Parts: sequence; C-alpha cells; structure tokens
Amino acid sequence: MKRLSEGNKMFLSVMAIFLVYATIFIIFEDYDRHVIQPLTSQTDWHLLGFSLLVMLLLAFLLHRYAHRMDRRIDREQAQRENEMRRQLTQNIAHELKTPVAGILGFTETMLDNPQMSPQMQRDFLNRSHQQARRLASLLQDLSTLNRIDYAPDIIEKKPVDLTQVIDETAREVQHQLAQRQMNVSLQLPPRMMTVGNEELLYSALRNLFDNAINYAGAGTQVTVSARRKGRHWHITFRDNGVGVAPEHLGRLFERFYRVDKGRSRQMGGTGLGLAIVKNTIQLHGGTIEARQANGGGLQFLFTLPVE
Repeated sequence: MKRLSEGNKMFLSVMAIFLVYATIFIIFEDYDRHVIQPLTSQTDWHLLGFSLLVMLLLAFLLHRYAHRMDRRIDREQAQRENEMRRQLTQNIAHELKTPVAGILGFTETMLDNPQMSPQMQRDFLNRSHQQARRLASLLQDLSTLNRIDYAPDIIEKKPVDLTQVIDETAREVQHQLAQRQMNVSLQLPPRMMTVGNEELLYSALRNLFDNAINYAGAGTQVTVSARRKGRHWHITFRDNGVGVAPEHLGRLFERFYRVDKGRSRQMGGTGLGLAIVKNTIQLHGGTIEARQANGGGLQFLFTLPVE
C-alpha cells in the first residue's frame, strides 16, 4: 500500500473535519436540536448546496496547497539527501585514500629498491598488509551499512538468544581484552530471546566491544547488563574508562565521526562501527543512546524487542 504524503494527510484531515462539521450543522441546523430530522424547507436545501459548494472550493484550494507542500518537501529532502551523499562520498574517498596511499608507497619503494634487505622488505610487507586489512575492514563495514540501508526487507530474521550472542562475542575478544588488562562482567538473564539477524546483531555487539577496547583505556572494566521491561529487553553496555566529552555524545553514531581522528586511525578504526550499531538496533525495532556513565566512562543503552 502506497504511503500517504504529508500534503495528502493534511488535505484529508481538514476535509474530514469540515465534512463532519457541515453534516452536523445541516442535519441539526442549530445546537438546540437533539434529534435528527429530515431536510424539509427550501432553506435547508439551499444551505446544503451552499455548504457543498464551499466544500468543493475548499477541497480544490487545499489540494493545490497540499501538492505544492509535497513538492517543496520532496525538493528539500532531495537536497538533504544529495548533501549527505556528497559528504559521505567525500568521507569514503578520504578514508580510502590513506590505506591505498600506504600500500602504494610501500610497494613502490620495494620495486624501486631491489637491493633492499630482506628484513626491510618484510617490514614493508607487514605494513602493507596492515593497510590492506584496514581497507578490507572499511569495505566490509560499508557493505554492512548498505545492506541495512538499501535492502532491509531481504535481511533474514529468526529467533536469536541475545545472551548467547553476547557471551560468544565476549569470549572472542578475550585475547584483546587481556592485552589491555581489561575485564568483562556479564550480568544477563539465562535467555534473552528476540527475532533478528544473528550476523548483524553479532556485528553490532562486536563493534561495541571493539570501541571499548580501543578507547576506554587500559585496566578498565566492561559491564554488560540487561533486564526485561514490558515487551523489550533493556541492555546496558558500559565501561569505566576515560569517557567522552558531552559535546561528542550526540554525534557518536554519525558515519566517519571521530572524537580523536588521529588516535582513531592509529587504532585501526573505520569510523563506521557505531553507525553500524545504531542502524542494526533500529532495523530490529529498538532504540539506542550514548550517555556518560556514573563514576566515569561511557555507556550505551539500547532496547530490542522480546520474541
């Protein structure tokens, strides 16, 4: 079913109100009559005809205004979308440029210096490999966002146990956590069933863990807790690390937004992780927000529907 435009909604709403008012006025003639009586006098029929004429004129004017309003909304939306695409294209080009330039620089140096020592060649190959992996991560994140943005209807959904997904994700990042002397505390119900795409939910949770590992700071603790409230699971992902300044909280989920650009690139981030988290949660009918944690650190509070 085609969705009504804002202009048509306004048009139909006003016309419905006018039609109800005109009907009541004609049938009852005044507010003192409390029963419906047929139209008997010539004046009643003239009044009915005049009301219908006014309604038709009003409908014509409202329809023209609604059409103009829809066109203006479409133009403004198209301009916003074009600006977003332009900025996104610029950001993608900028993000791709760094790893590609690194790979080209290392390989060209090796080609121009055939007498380079094996140790230096290996060092350059390792650096090229790191840049290639960063490039692959960026392309994978872009692919994930495109799936969510442009093909949400074909994403397969089935019953998923969130407790199991969170537990498995925490075990997968255990090595990275140990390297930074970080701990994880899972305070979850035995089972948290929802309907969703397990691959995307895993990607969202992995990005939350990676974000904490990269930016919370060494020696910190990550706590994941959840409870059921009505028809939704309320999940809190919190760390007690360095946190984020208040002015950055509202923009953390923007694509390619970085609190510290230099440090983010150094840590290997693509700038798309938290955008994937937000889009995934919204795709599954949930909400998410970022807040400063009590006592320091950063926390993400999100909801997912109960199966």
